[in-house]
Amino acid sequence: MLPYAEVKSVIFVKEFEGGSEFPKIFMTRPKMDGLWVRMTFRDGEVMDGILPNNPVQWERQGYSFTPPEPYSNNQKLFVPREALSSMSVLGVVGSPLTRKKPKTDTRNQGTLFD
Repeated sequence: MLPYAEVKSVIFVKEFEGGSEFPKIFMTRPKMDGLWVRMTFRDGEVMDGILPNNPVQWERQGYSFTPPEPYSNNQKLFVPREALSSMSVLGVVGSPLTRKKPKTDTRNQGTLFD
């Protein structure tokens, strides 16, 4: 039995035969909605991830996030708060504050070939 304080991360995978190495940081700006964060572990390892943009969804014990390549063997990761020395937000992707332009009303517009 491993003490909770010694857990670095729990990785949810598709298949157990997949490789253990996976990209740890995003090479370009992520396309998924959420908070783009960079976590630094107590041992100095650095990892990026996407957290939900709603802090109410964050767990008290740690963070569940999407890794840089969600379509690889690793689907989700859970990192206990105690495993981190720091975490910083690098960006907000798909912010609800950016509003889409309203569609123009074309009902009263004439047609080109009448």
